[in-house]
Amino acid sequence: MHKKLLDLVELEKDLLAKGKAVPKITMAIVHPCSADSLNGVVNAVKEGLIDPILIAPEKKLLAIAKENKIDLTSYKIINVPHSEAAAETAVSLVHEGLAKAIMKGSLHTDELMKEVVKRDKGLRTGRRISHVFIMARETYHKPFIITDAAININPDLMTKRDIVQNAIDLMHVFNKDLVPKVGILSAVETINPDIQSTIDAACLCKMADRGQITGGIVDGPFAYDNVISARAAETKKIKSKVIGDVDIYLVPNLEAGNMLAKQLAFLTNALSAGLILGAKVPIVLTSRSDGVRSRILSCIIAVLMVNAKMTHIDSE
Repeated sequence: MHKKLLDLVELEKDLLAKGKAVPKITMAIVHPCSADSLNGVVNAVKEGLIDPILIAPEKKLLAIAKENKIDLTSYKIINVPHSEAAAETAVSLVHEGLAKAIMKGSLHTDELMKEVVKRDKGLRTGRRISHVFIMARETYHKPFIITDAAININPDLMTKRDIVQNAIDLMHVFNKDLVPKVGILSAVETINPDIQSTIDAACLCKMADRGQITGGIVDGPFAYDNVISARAAETKKIKSKVIGDVDIYLVPNLEAGNMLAKQLAFLTNALSAGLILGAKVPIVLTSRSDGVRSRILSCIIAVLMVNAKMTHIDSE
């Protein structure tokens, strides 16, 4: 059966409408000292998505704002000496209940994550922290996730288990009745003891069978061509419910995921949003090279996540 391909303009409109239909959230913005990161915040405010707290060296922040003709008069600003202090302050705001989410600005990811993963004062939960790229392109029929492409460099089996579960749980934020299809990527579609990702794939599939991963259909290993293309799979005589209909791509390591996500973003003009999952609050984490569009989409996802969690708590 032919699947209707996406209209990206309509998808963006639909996501924005969903984000604006729920209460806006207070978001700690960590070191927004670039034009793109600051404009992303300003546009999210204009759309009624967030109440931001800007955390940065105030002189540097105001200079960037002046250069880009941005009026920050009405914005709450917390002056800190440098980006590391900005990350530390953002985490503190979460603990104090003053921020429901965090957004990374123009600092290195490891500067922010150093504070997030601290065992005593960080934002750890019982789940391993992971990153997702939520993506959409016109040549595919639905949005999908690539994970993990930014946090876990070379994840072991149990880390991959958490990465998959984090992504499945995020999919349920958008549709609680959805059973996401997870395609586990490798270089080949058969188990090869010399390729660890194929062994991990086999184990993850059995873990899903035994309830160690819940809420999704998990299959693999697959080479990318034979999970994205039904024709390629047919040529290799591969049968699976996830072929041609993947919701979540689990990549073998950070390098593979990062390259795949950025190829899609820059070569196919795919929509892209980036978030960290598994922490106490959603963390918007896009690349420093990402533009305003990506940052707004990421904000929308964070807003929906926070409101979904609050609704769940209220219903208990």
